[in-house]
Amino acid sequence: MGQFFKMFFASCLGVLVALGVLILVGIGIIGAIASSAEKTEPVGPNSVLRLTFDQVMPEQTNNVEASSISDFKRSKVLGVHDVADAIRRAADDDNIKGILLEPEMASLNGFASARILRQAIADFKKKGKFVVAHGKIFMRGSYYLASVADEVYINPSGYVEINGFAVQQMFYKRMLDQLGIKMQIYYAGKFKGATEPYRLEKFSPENKLQYKEFLADFYDVFLEDLAKSRKMSSAQLRSVINQGVANTPEKAVEYGLFDKVLYRQELIVQLRKKLGLDADEDVKFVGISQYDEARPGKKNLSADNKIAVLYAEGTVLDGKGANGTIGDKRYVSAIEDILEDDKIKAIVLRVNSGGGSALASENIWYALSKAKEAGKPLIVSMGDYAASGGYYIACMADSIYAEPNTITGSIGVFRMVPSIEKMMANKLGITMDSVKTGPFALGLNVMQDMSEEEARRAQISTEEMYRLFIKRVADGRKMKPEAVNEIAQGRVWSGVDAKRIGLVDKLGDLNAAIKSAAKLGKIKDYRTVTYPSIKDPMQQLLEEFLGEGSDDEAKMGKIMQKEFPELVPAYEFYRQAKTSHGFQARLQVVVPF
Repeated sequence: MGQFFKMFFASCLGVLVALGVLILVGIGIIGAIASSAEKTEPVGPNSVLRLTFDQVMPEQTNNVEASSISDFKRSKVLGVHDVADAIRRAADDDNIKGILLEPEMASLNGFASARILRQAIADFKKKGKFVVAHGKIFMRGSYYLASVADEVYINPSGYVEINGFAVQQMFYKRMLDQLGIKMQIYYAGKFKGATEPYRLEKFSPENKLQYKEFLADFYDVFLEDLAKSRKMSSAQLRSVINQGVANTPEKAVEYGLFDKVLYRQELIVQLRKKLGLDADEDVKFVGISQYDEARPGKKNLSADNKIAVLYAEGTVLDGKGANGTIGDKRYVSAIEDILEDDKIKAIVLRVNSGGGSALASENIWYALSKAKEAGKPLIVSMGDYAASGGYYIACMADSIYAEPNTITGSIGVFRMVPSIEKMMANKLGITMDSVKTGPFALGLNVMQDMSEEEARRAQISTEEMYRLFIKRVADGRKMKPEAVNEIAQGRVWSGVDAKRIGLVDKLGDLNAAIKSAAKLGKIKDYRTVTYPSIKDPMQQLLEEFLGEGSDDEAKMGKIMQKEFPELVPAYEFYRQAKTSHGFQARLQVVVPF
């Protein structure tokens, strides 16, 4: 008995020691993070807001997965709309005299997101404050942001590459054939290009046509915005860019893209003069995160009426999903919470998604339709993407707003089932056989090719899902199914074209959608509340530390992002499709900006 108690107390002591060590390690990690975090410093007079946009900017603040402790050096990861709001607040702040734009390493989600930031800077200028831009490297996206400045400068040894828009795609069919992997693909919609990398060796004529048309719309918007800021015609800019003649700093100045070749030290001297500083005084720069922490936006908490802004960004997935994705379980729950709050008078669904699981999209669609039936008006605001499943969850809205450069539509579905039967036989000498109680008893599996009848049934069910998608759009947009089918077929449209063909009601940003929601909800005094709820970085860190919500495949994706960025789209497509069930309503193409 004595031996038993010795072992018992020794075990208890061991547990307590381990727990103590765990707590101390946790405190150490949290302390390290706290000490490395940016301290909130007051914004002093005669300050300059310095904008680099070199950090990830989700749509909704903090809606990103934490990949490492370094992610928590900031108290929060500002979303693109909160960044824009902070810039507009700075315009009314007497302590902020101007903006220095240095966006050469800008991390932009897409063209529509860049336009939101650019417009905020343009609004800042309207208050009579200066905006200057400078950099060593200017690509299309960084120049687009910089071009709104009063003066745009480039380093004498700088690099300029301001081109048009392009879509590039890897095709894997030949590799799969060589490996002996058969991709059994079923799709509805002749423009549905998501499966093309697995069944073709180059773009289909239909895919090339749709990409060419919406890229032309993007380019027009891009040129119009640049021309207005640079006081040139769109035709002049098109000629300069397409000919590639402004390929050195001096040439770029000569052709009007920049105002002057200038070292950064010379720019600082100019800023001192603008601010009335002595030659030995430092210019006080304030970063956007620092400014937001020091001067947070004020909410009208006294208003009883609320408008719910539901951010739907990332891939539509079955289940809960992680930050930066649209898991149907989490979003249905959020919509039900909105439905139960009587003070919420309207909903704005902000969509920035290329789609994903058709089943998950249907579940979210149903939850939103119930909210509408309960008398809560629904307005949709589209970001960089609102395509396929992203359009599915939007189509029943009372009104849909898109940016001119939103990628939308892609009304079509597909499913893919790989078969490794040939690879196993030819490469490894392993063959498969089966005994079944019926012709379809095996179901969908990767070990054997489908029979002709199984393939026929898979195609039929895919087309049935497509017809349901068509019906949802037809009912939501008050169109005939035949008319929707004509503009569907998996085809991708720009926001401009989507408005022309009836998939979108108006061109406008999130703020326009919120104002429309207030009007439909018949409220004047209101405040906005955001959904879904996002844990702050410290909570995410603790979950990572305790092993909750860890995703080894997501970590692999981050490694690939660092080492093999060109393969990331294919890997993410595979990873997300694998975790989704059945039909897919997703857009494969990404337009880098």
